[in-house]
Amino acid sequence: MRISTIFVTVDLLIFKEIDTTSLLLLIKRKNEPFKDCWALPGGFVDENEDLEVAAKRELLEETQIKIDKLEQLKAFGRPFRDPRSHVVSIAFTGFVSAETIAIASDDAKEAKWFLIKDLPKLAFDHDEIINFALLKHKIK
Repeated sequence: MRISTIFVTVDLLIFKEIDTTSLLLLIKRKNEPFKDCWALPGGFVDENEDLEVAAKRELLEETQIKIDKLEQLKAFGRPFRDPRSHVVSIAFTGFVSAETIAIASDDAKEAKWFLIKDLPKLAFDHDEIINFALLKHKIK
């Protein structure tokens, strides 16, 4: 029996609403794979780190946003979703106030709020993750 290494990451869908319009936070990746592409904030879970702790840490590192409440959405683990190796991502959703400002840092080149109906081309399978979240939370 062959034993393979599977890595665990977290991805965050952070929403805010301005005048009944929903916005989603995305970051522009500073590194490969998908360098200079837009993606959900997130990253690898450290050894012995709780999933929600990892999600909050990654969000803070990449966007300077501190969030108290997250909801675990779903695991996404289709093989080859990440070109580096077999990676399972645990997606989390969170909602912040309209005044929340994102400041890119760490391995995020930019951080920007996008209209749900006007999202750019995304890295990895992040469009699939976003579509699942929008249906589950009935966000338009």
